[in-house]
Amino acid sequence: MSGELSPIDKAKFVAAKRSVDFVEDGMRVGLGTGSTAAWMVRCLGELVREDGLRIKGVPTSTRTAQLAREVGIEVISLDEAKWLDLTIDGADEFDSSLNLIKGGGGALLQEKIVATASDQMIVIADIGKQVDALGAFPLPIEVIPFGWQTTQALVEETLISMDVLGRNSTLRMNGQRPFVTDEGNYILDLHLNRIGDARQLAMVLNQMPGVVENGLFIDICDCVIVGFGDGRVEVRDINAGTVEESRLDFLEDDNLFSDLSD
Repeated sequence: MSGELSPIDKAKFVAAKRSVDFVEDGMRVGLGTGSTAAWMVRCLGELVREDGLRIKGVPTSTRTAQLAREVGIEVISLDEAKWLDLTIDGADEFDSSLNLIKGGGGALLQEKIVATASDQMIVIADIGKQVDALGAFPLPIEVIPFGWQTTQALVEETLISMDVLGRNSTLRMNGQRPFVTDEGNYILDLHLNRIGDARQLAMVLNQMPGVVENGLFIDICDCVIVGFGDGRVEVRDINAGTVEESRLDFLEDDNLFSDLSD
């Protein structure tokens, strides 16, 4: 497999592979959405099938739920689980304080609900997702379809008083139609370039009528596992203030992700 993966895919793989070391028998685990998180789900499925790991997974999207079932993970709802031991998910950006931008895959609402209902949130990402300041990646906000253009205008007007460099927004599309989330909502992508005060922006956005949730994850992530293209992995624990480095080898016959699209 190592000969087939690009450096960025190797980085995603080793981060995902390292993250499942935190999963223990009997845990209730939140399963993230996105390409890196999907690789993590495959790794967990391998442990379930080959090592007898017993877990219950709470997916953050319909596509993650489908993948989890395919690889043999027992899937339950958050209402059934009530509380989770651990959530493992990806991120579109993270800063030195482990604040995040999420929602590039369109599942930010379920992702935030699941993450905040967990004792611990671990983020897995390649080193390219690390930034000095959040905002280069467009910030997604989930809005209800009713009056979405009015909501968009209100958001752009409000951004004038925020510490951001850009104020344009676009409706996320799926072909010729608006992208629709699992909850039946739309997503506006805010092109801010740089966010000066992410905490303030998150609070202001969520006070607007029509806005369901935003993709800023503030003080939610406890640990980030960063993968590098050469197989190195860093585990950065914000609570313990530690950084642990290791290296994972690639197996040529490992076909865990051979049929997994990005």
